[in-house]
Amino acid sequence: MKPLHHPSVESVTVEGILHALSDPVRVQILKEIIRSSSPRSCSDFLNLPDRAIPKSTLSQHFRVLREAGLIHSERKGVSMHNTTRCDELQPRFGRLIREIMAAYAEEYKGTDEKGGKSTAAAGRKTGMAAG
Repeated sequence: MKPLHHPSVESVTVEGILHALSDPVRVQILKEIIRSSSPRSCSDFLNLPDRAIPKSTLSQHFRVLREAGLIHSERKGVSMHNTTRCDELQPRFGRLIREIMAAYAEEYKGTDEKGGKSTAAAGRKTGMAAG
């Protein structure tokens, strides 16, 4: 089996972090890994609240997060267990990751269960009040 690549903290870049967190699915995955008190398996994310994700697509999302240095993945039998590296990265990048996650939370605060913008959220986005 091919070994997994985990960059050293020194080789993690702002560009890599921004690229990894440019996709809302990867942000959602990272958010859930951060919230968890134990490693999360890739299969935990096959059915996100607003969509089902094929295994091949999910594998690519985890690869991007891992190669950006945001998560650490470890094989346990046939499953992959993932933990966050945010604490390791905090001394180097400060609040960058936390602020990106907060910006996504604010942007998607008004989404409905299906991932669509609610009328109120659409009004905030355009600067118009919903009524």
